[in-house]
Amino acid sequence: MSRHHRRHHHSPDAAGDLGFQIAPMIDVVFVVLVFFMSLTATVKIEAELNSKLPGTATSSAAVDFPDEQTISIDPSGQVLLNDDPIDGPNDPEMPKLTDTLKRLKQNADAAKTTLLVTIASAPKAPYFRTIDVLNALAAAAIDNVTFTVEEEF
Repeated sequence: MSRHHRRHHHSPDAAGDLGFQIAPMIDVVFVVLVFFMSLTATVKIEAELNSKLPGTATSSAAVDFPDEQTISIDPSGQVLLNDDPIDGPNDPEMPKLTDTLKRLKQNADAAKTTLLVTIASAPKAPYFRTIDVLNALAAAAIDNVTFTVEEEF
């Protein structure tokens, strides 16, 4: 037989079937082992940080919530205390508002709470009505006052 003929008798399938290879399996197991070893080193470092997760907070002192009242002034000059009309739009003295504010201040002082008054004035409300409300607050000795502007009236 010639050399050319012998080459044809060697099939590539016979040389390709080498059976189960253990070396690649050892490589894969080694890589997984290194991965888990590095992961456990990181977990140990995080455990040493002594971090505290958020939870329920306990307070030894009582929390004081202010007694909030809202005084609104509409474009016609009508003053509303917590959305209830009080006094007339043309009364600069505002006796009902002043008496009510004095009573609220006394109740807040008796209950040892803070009285907070928010003045919400409409954009087109007359400025003198805001001054009238401030005068009533001064007569009632209320000094915790905030201002806001109502967007829609």
